[in-house]
This record gives sequence, structure tokens and C-alpha cells, in this order.
Amino acid sequence: MFNGIVEAVGLIEKTQLNNNCQHFTISHTASFHDLNINDSIAVNGVCLTVTDRQDNTFNVTAVPETLRLTNLKTLSVGSHVNLERPMQLNSRISGHYVQGHVDGIGEILDIQKEGDALLVRISMPASLNQYILNKGYIALDGMSITVIRAEENTFTVTLIPHTQKITIVNQYAVGTMINIEVDILGKYVEKILRRESSANLQTTC
Repeated sequence: MFNGIVEAVGLIEKTQLNNNCQHFTISHTASFHDLNINDSIAVNGVCLTVTDRQDNTFNVTAVPETLRLTNLKTLSVGSHVNLERPMQLNSRISGHYVQGHVDGIGEILDIQKEGDALLVRISMPASLNQYILNKGYIALDGMSITVIRAEENTFTVTLIPHTQKITIVNQYAVGTMINIEVDILGKYVEKILRRESSANLQTTC
């Protein structure tokens, strides 16, 4: 479990495709002294397992299902990625509950400056429309962001200068593909309501 607050930007040092699995070696300059083999780490918001670790690099593997659902398949040597270690139960939650289970990929359609902030309009898969709403949480490449405007096929967020500085946002452009994870609370509410609706329907029949 993560909270969508990026701790560092990593660099893809090596990538290799083997038996349909993509293996990545990622370097970083953060003080990840407590990162161990078998730990989870969010890479662009995707929960992956550390399979090897050196002083300032670690290895992870993306399986075919992960590659199909995320933008990890677009990464190459030299690509930058957002990194976040799992949250600790004794620390503050500065963002929201993020599982690291990407629901789909969106495309940046427009970027506009608004003072020092950025207004970014993003497309979304039709299947995610009911989970994205004005002022709701969303995770974009692992960043906990508030939706300021939700429309039928797109949504808009604003990105503060600090986020632009410490994440891969500074590399975003029109056409960039972004990992999207919607708020899991919406999925639970939907399932509960669907069950109640089905039970009521059976009662009246």
C-alpha cells in the first residue's frame, strides 16, 4: 500500500525482455537504505517486487499482464520514473490510499500554464468514467492528485510547482501516456450498491 507521494525519480539503467517479462535495473539518488530484496516499490505507480539491490540500484520485473495494463512497456534506457516505497503504519498519509494496481492508461491531450501551475487534460478509458469525479482522488504515475474537472471521456488536474520539480511531470508533453489508478473506495461502493440492487430485485420478483 502506498499514499501517492513520490519520494524520488529513478533512471532506467538497463532493460531486458525475457520470456515476455520485462526486467528493469533502476538507479536512484535517494536514501533508500531500508529497501530490501522482496520489498514492494511503486514504479510510476505500479507495485513491483525488488528482486535484487545494490548501493544505488535495484531490479524489478514486470510480467505480461502488468505490461499490457501500464506504461512500463514504453520505458527504455534513459527513461525517468517516479518511485515510492510502501507506506508505514506509523507515518502520516499525505496523499490517499494507493494500491499500485493500475486500472488503465490515459493520454495527455493538453497542457496549459496557469501562473506557475499546470492544467493538464487527460483522456481516460471508458471503463473508468464512473470512478472519476470532481474533487476526487486519482493516482497518476503514482502521484496522488485531485481531479478538478471530470468530463465524459477526459479529466483535468492541476499540478503545483513542487510536483513539477520533484517528479517526472517536468517531462510530460502532449501525447505522453500516463498510468491511472482510481480511488478504490469507489469500486467498493459500486460493488455494495450492485449487490443491494440485485438483492432487492430478487425480493420483488
